[in-house]
Amino acid sequence: FTNRRTLCRKCFIKYFHKKVLYTIKKFSMIEKDDIIVLEDKKDFRNAVLKDILEMLSKKVPIKIVSSKSNIKGKKNKIKIALNSTIDCEADKIVHFLIKGNINMLKDSKPVYRSKIKPLYLLTDKEVILYAKLRNLKFKETKTKKDKISSFLDFLEEKHPEVKRAIINSFLKLSEKSNN
Repeated sequence: FTNRRTLCRKCFIKYFHKKVLYTIKKFSMIEKDDIIVLEDKKDFRNAVLKDILEMLSKKVPIKIVSSKSNIKGKKNKIKIALNSTIDCEADKIVHFLIKGNINMLKDSKPVYRSKIKPLYLLTDKEVILYAKLRNLKFKETKTKKDKISSFLDFLEEKHPEVKRAIINSFLKLSEKSNN
């Protein structure tokens, strides 16, 4: 946390669950009897997303599947879960703005068409920590970063919460454009 607050293992996991559930509720991502499609990637974000959706499926009657092709009927109840975090989305938003692809910005919303992003308000650091604390299995991969992404990471290092500010500003602008 930027305020230097520390949490024990159990408290962090509880905080993480609350934040994900808040995100799901705030953006009305999942409803009773939804069918959630989750690709089986082996990275840390997917491992955490799968863990969260499995936890949620014990509380809410939802079905988690790995492919759309196995689903019959109920096309309006199908949601595709993406493993996108604040880091991913802030990077996409900045790239779209710099390259002038403003029409692509709607893809950065937490819910767009049938796509949902339950990890939308969490950082990669939080997601990795959760994965390690829960002993989830995942492959660590290095991603190549261009100059814009590297600069954004540099800004975040010097001024924590920059990526969160980008997301919050984007959400406020999206909200205003919907009204």
